[in-house]
Amino acid sequence: MIKARNIHKTYGTLEVLKGVDLNIKKGEIVSVVGASGAGKTTLLQILGTLDTADRRNDTSIIINGIRVDTLKDKALARFRNDHIGFIFQFHQLLPEFTALENVCIPAYIKKTPKAEAEKRAIELLGFLGLSHRLHHKPDTLSGGEQQRVAVARALMNNPDIVFADEPSGNLDSESADRLHKLFFELREQFGQTFVIVTHNEELADMADRKLTMVDGNIVPQDVENLQTSD
Repeated sequence: MIKARNIHKTYGTLEVLKGVDLNIKKGEIVSVVGASGAGKTTLLQILGTLDTADRRNDTSIIINGIRVDTLKDKALARFRNDHIGFIFQFHQLLPEFTALENVCIPAYIKKTPKAEAEKRAIELLGFLGLSHRLHHKPDTLSGGEQQRVAVARALMNNPDIVFADEPSGNLDSESADRLHKLFFELREQFGQTFVIVTHNEELADMADRKLTMVDGNIVPQDVENLQTSD
């Protein structure tokens, strides 16, 4: 599903990523953990095509068989909308639109007919327990409800992979627990691959695989296990 090779990212003289290699299988739920400043969000944004890696001859990012780091802007935007979903710590819903309208936005960008888009959005919001909140605007929804609307929006175009950056970081513990369980239900229901950056140890440990970042790279699993056992 995802094959990333030698991912570097520098800002001025600061090297944030230092040659990350990564393989993620279809249908996996992978958590990425590490201290603040380790490069987790930067890696997520590059894998999600929201940012670009440094140009190097041996750098590549392949998602679902497509070499995304070589795509031009329009093709990249189309690929992102068709194949990738995003969930952020702050839901980033548009305040002037209802829950239903917010969820439909990716479909409208894809030029999906309105009736078809709304049917899909209603199905998703129903699956997420929000059938009674379709026409409510974000400021009338709880934090957990807003985040579930954001999850529905991320799933709108049936993406192959969902990237989540601290998705439960702004939620109370009960809402966070419901959201964590929801990711696994979604994987079973829709078959998505999830890559989740989180400081929440419970969520990280629930994942099929937990990757730890330290100083701009992923700690090799055998070293990580050795450090944990000491």
